[in-house]
Amino acid sequence: MDTLAPNGQPVGNCQHGIYLFYDYDAEPIYVGQTRESLRTRIRRHLTNQRTDAVAMRVLDPFEVAEIEMWPFWALVAGSDAVKDTLNRAEFAVYCQALERSEFRAVLNEGEIKQADTIDLPPSVRVQLLTGQRRADREHPDIRLARRARTIADLARIISERRVRPGIRRTLWAQAQRLESLARKRLKEMLL
Repeated sequence: MDTLAPNGQPVGNCQHGIYLFYDYDAEPIYVGQTRESLRTRIRRHLTNQRTDAVAMRVLDPFEVAEIEMWPFWALVAGSDAVKDTLNRAEFAVYCQALERSEFRAVLNEGEIKQADTIDLPPSVRVQLLTGQRRADREHPDIRLARRARTIADLARIISERRVRPGIRRTLWAQAQRLESLARKRLKEMLL
């Protein structure tokens, strides 16, 4: 979060922005926006502090390898432009994520409303872990086990509650991601 944005300020300090999480295969997995600072919002996701995405087992913070952030430094808190600008920017990032995704899907459980897109500010993309810590987390067998558990937890939540279609779409996307990783791992083992 202390990586400097093009304006020389730590990107995490920006109050308004859009963020995109990537997994260890550089697959885009989750898009969000914030009006409380990029640092605070992203930390909440990664530490499971009051975020629906993590609590509902939509997003496993362990799977987040990189974060791309679009800080909106010029937005003034409380202005009418904040909500509209962030909604339009979030939709633009969401569209980019779908285009980059092998599955044409991300794990967002909530609907990202269609909006006129806007030109995005320069982004900052950072890795969360490097070296041996990253190597340990990105091992395919570890990821397969965690992904399977995430799917089981999400399916249990769906069976116990009345949920929106977005959660079911997320279950489908998680299953596609699990199948793809399992197929790649099997292929590696057979070579």
